[in-house]
Amino acid sequence: MGSASDVRVLGIEGTAWAASAALYDGATDSVHIETEAYQPESGGLHPREAAEHMAEHLPKVAESVLERARNERDQPIDAVAFSRGPGLGPCLRLAGTTARALAQRLDVPLVGVNHMVAHLEIGRHLSGFSSPVCLNASGANAHILGYRNGRYRVLGETMDTGVGNAIDKFTRHVGWSHPGGPKVEEAAANGSYVDLPYVVKGMDFSFSGIMSAAKDAVDTDGQSGAPVEDVCHGLQENIFAMLTEVAERALSLTGSSELVLGGGVGQNQRLQSMLASMCEQRGADFFAPENRFLRDNAGMIAVLGAKMYAAGDTVAIDDSGIDSNFRPDEVPVTWRDDDETVAVAPIQTAETVTGAEATVRQDGDKIIKRRNPREYRHPTLDEQLRKRRTRQEARLTQAARKAGVPTPLVRDVDLAKTTLVFQHVGDRDLRAALGTDTVETTARHLARIHQHGFVHGDPTTRNVRVDDASETVFLIDFGLGYHTDAPEDHAMDLHVLAQSLAGTTDDANRLTEAATRAYGTVGDAAVIDQLDEIEGRGRYQ
Repeated sequence: MGSASDVRVLGIEGTAWAASAALYDGATDSVHIETEAYQPESGGLHPREAAEHMAEHLPKVAESVLERARNERDQPIDAVAFSRGPGLGPCLRLAGTTARALAQRLDVPLVGVNHMVAHLEIGRHLSGFSSPVCLNASGANAHILGYRNGRYRVLGETMDTGVGNAIDKFTRHVGWSHPGGPKVEEAAANGSYVDLPYVVKGMDFSFSGIMSAAKDAVDTDGQSGAPVEDVCHGLQENIFAMLTEVAERALSLTGSSELVLGGGVGQNQRLQSMLASMCEQRGADFFAPENRFLRDNAGMIAVLGAKMYAAGDTVAIDDSGIDSNFRPDEVPVTWRDDDETVAVAPIQTAETVTGAEATVRQDGDKIIKRRNPREYRHPTLDEQLRKRRTRQEARLTQAARKAGVPTPLVRDVDLAKTTLVFQHVGDRDLRAALGTDTVETTARHLARIHQHGFVHGDPTTRNVRVDDASETVFLIDFGLGYHTDAPEDHAMDLHVLAQSLAGTTDDANRLTEAATRAYGTVGDAAVIDQLDEIEGRGRYQ
């Protein structure tokens, strides 16, 4: 079949609002896109209306692009690629039907593309990055992806709803038409910061609390609330800071120095500026595609379709059914070499390690940890978070020791400078000491702190230290921890551990199973049940 640079692929996109077709020409590395966007009269997307829009406009844009392909130069189409999911079922079925008809008519292979992986791959293709972490921020989705062992692993994700849908819920409340994102961006430019909830759990995040608080802020019990411009400003500052923070955590976990942005919400200039600032501060490279490739489009489908076709990754007509819950980590990545996996290594000198939000320096038998100001965050929010997390880390580190879990001694706390001094513990972190025994011990430690009514909040393989001589496993960095007796919160600790394993080892499934079994020997069975429920929710769909 040759390489992707030799092929011409017709792409069909139809997951929700965009009836889109595109031609990718590998010889010139050019993409022509034609899109008819569905615009609801009020509220959000209506599946029936979106499907009617797709039925009317998708054949037209497909024929227009096909005619252009014929007129451009005399080379046949090599394959037809289509968005197989995730998305709205009625829309996806029409996209699939259109693509099958075109593939049969042109007598060419069919390629089924995961819409969210296409968002990542168009950024990787255009940037020239080798193996970046990707932040996908779109209407119905929000997650962090990283490549390992033939799959794009979900390193972090929303715990409730997509970022665009969350913003739309607020704009519907204040009576604004769809889409809400551009209207919030415009209003926020004239607003001042309003304090709103900020929820990050490891590399996961939640938008439900901030949306409820934003609605209350503009209209509390029928009384005049905060100016809507101020609430929009606070929304942007908090939501996009949450996304930027988890993106930095993913860079820190994987050791990657490359970040790409995908999804329609990625068109927001404030989000782009935050991500660029974060990457500049930590010495990483950032790339945001132009807007036509950020919003839903057939161009990204055609480009990834060309790569998949060149790798022989096609699908028979009879096996080409759509999947409205098609997760990105379900896709075998056939078009990449496994040696492109991000190397797992901290950014460090001989004595200093730069993590996601702090610089950690060893001084003899002491560890000096300073939460550095994050330039991307609003100063008020940044100061609140750094002080709160410094205080919480000191308190919960000591609480874990009282619960019988090995942690470093806290030697000094300086809230004004958001600095902690700890006893130095362990020879290496869990990433470098992965094994059944160390992972099982970590899980039992989590069970013990849960029994004492609090969670770690960020138990990644970076936040566990192992002493080789004594075989002691220490929990460190309780900055995202909090007091709770809820099985859902306890299960999230195990979920974060599993995600970090997926991002740092090819043996993640076996180790995750070992961790779950070990937790069950100490912890509450209801937590395991809740973990199964979390993993089975199909978030980001």
